[in-house]
Amino acid sequence: MWRIEGARITAGLARAFGDFGLAEDAAQEALAQALVQWPVDGEPRNPAAWLTAVAKRRAVDALRRGSGLDERYAALAGELAAGHAPKLSEGSDAHAGDLVRDEVLRLVFIACHPVLGREAQVALTLRVVGGLTSEEIARLFLLPVATVQQRIVRAKKTLAAARVPFESPEPAEWPARLGAVLAVLYLVFTEGYSATSGERWMRPELANEALRLGRVLAGLVPREPEVHALVALMELQAARFPARTAADGSPVLLADQDRRRWDRAQLVRGRASLARADETARRRGRGRGPYALQAAIAECHAVAADVADTDWERIVLLYDALGAVAPNPVVELNKAVAVSMAVGPASALRLVDELAATGALAGSYLVPSVRGELLAQLGRADEARSELVTAAGLVANERARAVLLGKAAALPSA
Repeated sequence: MWRIEGARITAGLARAFGDFGLAEDAAQEALAQALVQWPVDGEPRNPAAWLTAVAKRRAVDALRRGSGLDERYAALAGELAAGHAPKLSEGSDAHAGDLVRDEVLRLVFIACHPVLGREAQVALTLRVVGGLTSEEIARLFLLPVATVQQRIVRAKKTLAAARVPFESPEPAEWPARLGAVLAVLYLVFTEGYSATSGERWMRPELANEALRLGRVLAGLVPREPEVHALVALMELQAARFPARTAADGSPVLLADQDRRRWDRAQLVRGRASLARADETARRRGRGRGPYALQAAIAECHAVAADVADTDWERIVLLYDALGAVAPNPVVELNKAVAVSMAVGPASALRLVDELAATGALAGSYLVPSVRGELLAQLGRADEARSELVTAAGLVANERARAVLLGKAAALPSA
């Protein structure tokens, strides 16, 4: 229930109280009370309403306990206690003229206020809206946990100091925030597609929420090609979900997936969104952006009957273009994987070694995991085993660790 309703409840509290920190604390306290009370008293008839009511009471109590409350907070606490404040359980209670009717998407726009830097915008939104922990966000950014925590705390304080209104911006202000909003949706989806930690290989509820918000956003800004491109990317990737895990929850990698289980309707939607992104970009005199290029790579997989049938040469070219418009070490690593399929593992290994020498992905499991795969293909089993074991020691997701250790164990002994 919390996975489904948590972000919306937090969003409603934040808008009603005008305070990210207070909203997050109150929502978490309501969850903690539910974990204690529901096993004893039973699940309430309307769990979401129960969580919302408890969170509101906790927020009011926190305001009353606070020392030196200003008049606005004191009045707000009184209104909420009397039941006169806006309903927190409704997602369509926008202020007059507000075009962003979705409660969660509205909060994303607020958190992406230009008064914050891009890094702070994304970190805060992932924490408050996406519900990701500081550890998960740190792994997504390849940063120390303390750095992420400091960004989030400073972001909350900055919004409070700037007295940022908790209403979605006017349409004229959307372009300044759109890049950060897209980045947040993409990272939330990424965490859902491949969880950075925990016992589950995927977190579909996160990915599906990011996709839902992306669809809403595409309706709000239909002339923005990268919005349609991000929706296309998420649709095409999410179409694989039914085939990405076995019955016991263990991962099924791309080469082993039964593509008949891919969601064909979702693939059609994804390709249609990519075509719309391309057409919209053409009308505006633009080429493909980073999300469109990634969606095009996903489309190459979507139309292929199997791994051998995939147009790996085209994927390499698309990664070249992606690396030019959005340089990123992960892009270069993914390109190396495509090169191994298009040309051979020896050429790919040289690319990976060059990337490793830069130290760009130091501390990440990604480089040793790819090196291990390539070394195994080259018949260098002992070196491959060492790399795969190293990667397993660096990954925080238990399912991914099991996959890496299984590959290492399957290699022939010297």
